[in-house]
Amino acid sequence: MTDLAYHVVDVFTDRPFAGNALAVVLGADDLSTEQLSALAKEFNLSETAFPMAATDGADYRLRIFTPGPELPFAGHPSVGAAWVMASLGRVSPGRVVMSCGAGLLPLTIGAGRVELTAGTPSAGEPLDPAPLLAAVGLGPGDAGAAPPRICSTGLRQAFVEVASSDVVRRARQAGDVPGVETVSVFAWDAGTRTAHTRVFAGSVGVPEDPATGSAATAFGAWLAASGYVPADGETPYVVTQGAEIGRPSRMECTVVTRGGAAVECRVAGSVVPVATGTIRVP
Repeated sequence: MTDLAYHVVDVFTDRPFAGNALAVVLGADDLSTEQLSALAKEFNLSETAFPMAATDGADYRLRIFTPGPELPFAGHPSVGAAWVMASLGRVSPGRVVMSCGAGLLPLTIGAGRVELTAGTPSAGEPLDPAPLLAAVGLGPGDAGAAPPRICSTGLRQAFVEVASSDVVRRARQAGDVPGVETVSVFAWDAGTRTAHTRVFAGSVGVPEDPATGSAATAFGAWLAASGYVPADGETPYVVTQGAEIGRPSRMECTVVTRGGAAVECRVAGSVVPVATGTIRVP
């Protein structure tokens, strides 16, 4: 096999060298899981995406790897890979369907902007905040009004509300909680419907993520379960992330609720190209 073409894009930002960097590697359909993992470790970004031919009616299949494990679903790789595929003429702008471990997910590709409809939302029961706060270097006095919950739109995330943005800035990866791979710490501004967020996922090889689309969508399930959005209807909200590590990002989200629960969560943002090249096959 010849060398593989790749594209590096910054996702959920309108300028280069911000947001979340993503490597999209093309033509890797015949590689083994071990080879795909080796390529992701070489790029050493929070995720590397591999668009492939689909056999289930989707426009393409997407496999996503961290420097550690493969993920069934992730937001910024889904958005970034869709933009790359459209920019190369491999899919047409407009609505496309991606196949991944979370099922068949629709995306809408515009000029420099992509919106993803994530997988089925779910929200767990309230959790004891103490161990989650301790895992990010915080204490009981830092807690926000609503309890933590594990929520998902294809990837489980623990959401921990804290009292203010100053508390968010003090957070750090300080330990692990059994059964929890990703902790999203946030301060919620009800007036602007904006969450100032940091996401820690050291157990999967990402100490702190600059922009986490899967968390931004699952956050819609947390908002609904916590009564922070109307029980029925469609509510927009914004998630900002990454400023503390020099990669500011912005995710424009929507949660659709019915009977007090989220039934659909979407995330949209801009994509900026930063590099192209080729890489050897492991």
